[in-house]
Amino acid sequence: MTLDLIALVKESGWRMEVADSWGDLVFNGGKFGMWVGNQQFTVRNVTINNAQTAIMGVWAWGWTYQNIVINNCSVGFDLLGGVGAEAIIDAVVSDTPIFVRSAAPSNGSLVGSLVLNNIELKNVSMAVGVANGDVVLSGAPNATMSIDSWVQGNVYTGTDPKGVFTQDHETSPTMPCSLLNQAGQIFGRTHPQYADYHVTQFVSVRDHGATGDGKTDDTDAIKAILRKYGTSKIIFFDAGTYIVTSTITIPAGARVVGEAWSVISGFGPAFQDQNNPQVVVRVGEPGSRGVVEITDIIFSTVGPAPGAIVVEWNVKETSQGSCGAWDTHIRLGGAAGTNLEKEQCLPGKDVSGCMAAFMALHLTRDSSAYLEGLWVWLADHTLDEDGTSQLTIFSGRGILSESQGPVWMIGTAEHHTLYQYQLLNAQDHYMGLIQTETPYFEPFAVPLPYPFNITTKYGDPEFPPDITSAWALVVRSSTDIMIFGAGLYSFYSNYSQECLKTRNCQNQIVNVCDDSSVYIYSLATVASTFQISVNGVGVADQKDNNNGFASTVTVWRP
Repeated sequence: MTLDLIALVKESGWRMEVADSWGDLVFNGGKFGMWVGNQQFTVRNVTINNAQTAIMGVWAWGWTYQNIVINNCSVGFDLLGGVGAEAIIDAVVSDTPIFVRSAAPSNGSLVGSLVLNNIELKNVSMAVGVANGDVVLSGAPNATMSIDSWVQGNVYTGTDPKGVFTQDHETSPTMPCSLLNQAGQIFGRTHPQYADYHVTQFVSVRDHGATGDGKTDDTDAIKAILRKYGTSKIIFFDAGTYIVTSTITIPAGARVVGEAWSVISGFGPAFQDQNNPQVVVRVGEPGSRGVVEITDIIFSTVGPAPGAIVVEWNVKETSQGSCGAWDTHIRLGGAAGTNLEKEQCLPGKDVSGCMAAFMALHLTRDSSAYLEGLWVWLADHTLDEDGTSQLTIFSGRGILSESQGPVWMIGTAEHHTLYQYQLLNAQDHYMGLIQTETPYFEPFAVPLPYPFNITTKYGDPEFPPDITSAWALVVRSSTDIMIFGAGLYSFYSNYSQECLKTRNCQNQIVNVCDDSSVYIYSLATVASTFQISVNGVGVADQKDNNNGFASTVTVWRP
């Protein structure tokens, strides 16, 4: 998946000030502050001053903007391209005549989905309008106006299969305090940079016995480094691939930094048995509390590894957002040295040994996590060979969260065999924008759960005969879950894309059990007959929500 942030400036007097990470941006002046287009994206913590148009959206299936400040522009958001679903949360807009302007009027039906949540407008004449001058939602010139929640699009409730086109204020759920900052906005935290730390506060793992050559067993060296320095120094993984053959534990109190995505990869007999899965990297011992910061690391395996839980996250915060990971990925297969490449895993071969993991990420019950820029990817194609050949690789489960929260999750999970995200007995989660792709080889010749077994220990969902492809999202017995932007895609049916023509590459893609409290805003799906199911029964049919290439449910509420 490619994420592009493009700023196109056509006048002088513009500069960009980059703070600590992607999304932490300030734009001053110019015809456009940001000119953006992408399949899906999350933009967080951006300020735009004195531009003609603050943000020009030229195309997207789904975008989420969080914590946006716009000052003294002519237009805040100009959505004049093919923008399917736009979701804006926690924005303050001042001295800007038009907040949001779309290309065409809705005329009472879905023509671009829009969600506004927790918006403050100061001296804004038109809150929502159309390029032809029509006013959809008036603003308040020379005054302050607050928008708690306002939507344009199809709204679904519970098991009712009929969505109601709504262009009006929408009752907003009460957000858990644990997810909010002191200003009442969704909490966010910038990618740690450590610019003020002295070089003596860093420890290089290579200087202390680890090789990172992708061949040597570095388990003992890494364990020794973490025992000695894990809570007193910043642990620096020099660029390379570090092989581990048993569980390593990153303790509470640790800060771990990679160099151009250093790789920690599980390999060997410990990770072979899917009936007795073992953890590759454990973040905190069960019940531990404190600070953990992980940045610019890739966690992986060398296949086959059907019994690998790649990352188990146990640590809980002691202050808001004190434990998290930024621009850190779980990448399985496809890369050189993974033993899950063309030679082993081309479609049509015997791919029974192409098992990359039991589970990619497990957030345990007592944990909390701030996860930004997280990519949990099972390779669908080669990376280091020709870069295009499709692969058939199996990873049982993407992300399982049993956390009682708080959890903030901005990221992606793709191509896992049974599900991409499952929330089980979870609580207090903010997720946005999340993105998934169903495995291209599904439905496989052998029905699900092949090649894995259903296990009650990890709460696997059942797969009745009509569910032949992985779930993008399953929510069971969970409360206070807010999903603010989701792009959930099914592009293939057993490597064929003929199903895109009829938008039915799979039957169901999201399942919410009726014992859960979850709100879903700005849900864009591709080629799933039903976009949302309740208790395994399809509710929202994509044919009622066509919105360009994707289909959009603007709101689903229990």
